[in-house]
Amino acid sequence: MKYKKIQLRKGKDESLRRFHPWVFSGAIQHMEEGIQEGELVRVVTFEGDFIAVGHYQQGSIAVRVLTFSDVEIDREFWYSRLRSALQMRLDIGIADNPRNNTYRLVHGEGDHLPGLIIDVYGKTAVMQAHSIGMHLMRKEIAKVLVEVMDARIAHIYYKSETTLPFMTEEDMNGFLYGGSDDNIALENGLKFRVDWLRGQKTGFFVDQRENRSLLEQYAKGKRVLNMFCYTGGFSFYAMRGGAELVHSVDSSGKAIALTKENVSLNFPGDARHEAYCEDAFKFLEGIGKPTTDSQQPSVSYNLIILDPPAFAKHRGALHNALKGYTRLNQKAFEKIEKGGILFTFSCSQVVTKDHFRNAVFTAAALAKRKVRILHQLHQPADHPVNIYHPEGEYLKGLVLYVE
Repeated sequence: MKYKKIQLRKGKDESLRRFHPWVFSGAIQHMEEGIQEGELVRVVTFEGDFIAVGHYQQGSIAVRVLTFSDVEIDREFWYSRLRSALQMRLDIGIADNPRNNTYRLVHGEGDHLPGLIIDVYGKTAVMQAHSIGMHLMRKEIAKVLVEVMDARIAHIYYKSETTLPFMTEEDMNGFLYGGSDDNIALENGLKFRVDWLRGQKTGFFVDQRENRSLLEQYAKGKRVLNMFCYTGGFSFYAMRGGAELVHSVDSSGKAIALTKENVSLNFPGDARHEAYCEDAFKFLEGIGKPTTDSQQPSVSYNLIILDPPAFAKHRGALHNALKGYTRLNQKAFEKIEKGGILFTFSCSQVVTKDHFRNAVFTAAALAKRKVRILHQLHQPADHPVNIYHPEGEYLKGLVLYVE
């Protein structure tokens, strides 16, 4: 095994000795000549002792560590890691579940495969690279994935055009194995269509599965508003839970079309559901106000879901993101009925649980509402957090009772 070496500065090996899987560019003392982006490298201490093997990439995170053992990254390595990821999903009852054929099989650092995401939708696995190294090894990984999953999958779709936008190769999106347009999957007994061609992430937000189930328990008899609805996941769970009405709102016409299609898959012709292509803040502002705009329904809501896209992609955007979360939640607090329930989320990795809670608490105070916490929510078990990589805990949520 001959990987080029990257030497760390003196004392910069401490985080790696605690098994944190990132090497930051500022920790590097010296790099061998000729190291290319995506190349496998051996990381050594200032004294020259081996400490890790990983993928090199330009940027703040210079090396994403694949292993702290001095081994070759070969077929056996990929097989072992992918098999371990599958076994955990089998052990916790998420894989091979007849009521649910949708789950995350590989969750980056949480499965000791930084830079790689694999979601399973029925017979199709959707693979996404978040590092050039994983992109370059996509075909090798796909071959091993077919072996590991056996008859569980028949197709592998690769979707990295949005996660590696600076790459110019033509095959950033497309099937690596098989090929099918059957994109109907099952989540807790409910059907939905996955848009892995043009949709966000891998085509569906798998990470909200358990939170959608919780919402279903609160939906009976409620007038539900699902903001930032995307594919309508929370909407059709609310309908199965017995909601009086469900209104889905998104600024994307494509998302609204997909929401309508997903609701129809489960509740064809059900008049309880309406979808609105509208800006979230404008829609919330219009609740309870006289309007001649036919797009705005003249109803009030006692169950509201706020699941916006990430307001902060990096630390520099944190301050403005927190202001955004405060403003959004304040408006929801002002508009929700007395005795209403608010499900509110942040999927921004740089926004901590404390950051998010403080923003929501500030919003409640500004709206002058009494609020009680019913649940504190997070990502599900198939999105595990590596105990040595707390940054992997990205999804935060609160369920609040508003007096």
